[in-house]
Amino acid sequence: MRRALFAVLLLASTALAQPVAHAQQAAPPAGDIRDLDTLVVTGEQPGPGMWKVVRGGHVLWILGTLSPLPKDMTWLSRDVEAAIAESEEVIAPPSVNFGTELGMLRTMMLIPTALKARKNPDGKTLQEIVPADLYARWLTLKARYIGRDGGVEKWRPIFAAQELYEAAIRQSGMTLKGVVQPVVEKTAKQHGVPIVEARVTVKIEDPKAALKEFSASALDDRECFAKTLSRIEGDLESMRARGNAWAVGDIASLRTLPQGDQYRTCLEALATTGVAKRLGFGDLRERVTATWLERAQDSLAKNRSTFATLPVSDLLERGGLLDRLREQGYTVEDP
Repeated sequence: MRRALFAVLLLASTALAQPVAHAQQAAPPAGDIRDLDTLVVTGEQPGPGMWKVVRGGHVLWILGTLSPLPKDMTWLSRDVEAAIAESEEVIAPPSVNFGTELGMLRTMMLIPTALKARKNPDGKTLQEIVPADLYARWLTLKARYIGRDGGVEKWRPIFAAQELYEAAIRQSGMTLKGVVQPVVEKTAKQHGVPIVEARVTVKIEDPKAALKEFSASALDDRECFAKTLSRIEGDLESMRARGNAWAVGDIASLRTLPQGDQYRTCLEALATTGVAKRLGFGDLRERVTATWLERAQDSLAKNRSTFATLPVSDLLERGGLLDRLREQGYTVEDP
């Protein structure tokens, strides 16, 4: 997610699956880092129940996913495994494929260029780019979660902020590593259940040229930087509470806990660059949503049972995917 254009594109696709902000917490005063009081759960946990979408005797089971989750939790996935085993298809999460027509070797050869592209194009440091108050907050958080890493000071704000965010998650007893998808893929393979992709392809004809263009592009990512700092300062406690709620299957708490979201802001910053506009980032989220809905409708029409996963935020969002299915005549039952 941090390696220049390919990392930028991955960040964009990840943002499509990130929580939608339902409430925004005010940032604490600069330099104020709150101690975490909520202990993350450990050991075996059931996870949430599944949403059930029904029409004409056909059912689509949807498991809501969440990130980050408690690091030392073991998810008891028996119910999900049983639902997959009884299904004719599994619908993969919404995703974006950045086709390049390059083999593995040639793609790997672009990494040095990508690493250079994550730096500020004019050689400036964060201190020279972001406002003084933001930089003071950055230094406080960096000292706590990253330490004495001088290299990150030369990165664009969007990449530096993501590095800080990941470090803060690791030190808070949580993990960004997904626990659901590996189980889904393994179970589907074990029972011979095909996985249907819900993927939009963005074609990159000349990735090397695109990386070079991005490296030289101005990027208005200070708001992304600020929102990421605010989320680390004020939302780690809520993230731990949400992770616990997912682990124990507490959907009611997931509905009420505030959900921060810096990814949408960061994606908007990326989408304004010339290379992103040329690659068609403008309506990417809408295209991915439409693709997933099309796959869901097709599967509900032909399969007795289908299984899918979606971010919990997409399932709880007003006007989101479940509401759109309701509008089209499907019955939706909550867990």
